[in-house]
Amino acid sequence: MTAVLTGWKHLRSGKVRELYTNEKEELLIVASDRISAFDYILPTTIPNKGKLLTQLSLFWFELLKDVVPNHIISTDVPAEVAGRAVIVKSLIMFPVECVARGYLAGSGWAEYQKSQTVCGIKLPAGLQEGSKLPQPIFTPATKAEGGEHDENITYEQCEETIGEQASLILKKLTLALYTKAHDFAATKGIILADTKFEFGIDPSGAICLGDEALTPDSSRFWEPETHYSYDKQFLRDWLLNSGWDRNSAPPQLPDDVVAKTQERYTSAFELITGRKF
Repeated sequence: MTAVLTGWKHLRSGKVRELYTNEKEELLIVASDRISAFDYILPTTIPNKGKLLTQLSLFWFELLKDVVPNHIISTDVPAEVAGRAVIVKSLIMFPVECVARGYLAGSGWAEYQKSQTVCGIKLPAGLQEGSKLPQPIFTPATKAEGGEHDENITYEQCEETIGEQASLILKKLTLALYTKAHDFAATKGIILADTKFEFGIDPSGAICLGDEALTPDSSRFWEPETHYSYDKQFLRDWLLNSGWDRNSAPPQLPDDVVAKTQERYTSAFELITGRKF
């Protein structure tokens, strides 16, 4: 059930977040403990996940604000959603997901095995799953409406969607953000293998970083030697091995899978920020 918050009108529910607005046309983004995988909202929540993602995003927004402005206005939110919500500027969002990849994994690995490309970008022969790429690459994706699947697209398709100038700006910003975050994470003993950003235009016309930033929901975080994952991959792997056909309602998560997912998310937060959660 959606919380009723004084002074805020509920706009809509996303896979993970609830969105509200007020008389100033500011937005209140509330991160729930829901978790999604393969474009489905799972029936089991991960305790305190919303707070963890919100606090980790705030850490990264602060660290990266010299690269690009972000949408944060305030963390002074209603008490009912304290710690898991932020007040942000309303942005006109670009209809593309801005993905940066520094390593070969996920859908990129699947495509590489077939064509030696990722989103149409030709890569060297002989790379393995988890290989570091010669340099980070920008691999955009469509931003699917509710229930639909995000689809990787080529840079040319990105240009057709948002124009040449905007595509170039978002590519540069995405790779600059990834590089700074990757290098910072490396000092904490974590590989940032890939991540997804979303950008929009604020009321002044400036391009801002929106949504979340560099969380275990939107990124792959690995231990350097073993590639042990501090992200959603453990949950994805469990679902793939559960017998679920990915075309019907997803299964309930066992308690141990919930606990291990929560443990990995918490480890990512604590390693990156240096703070206990």
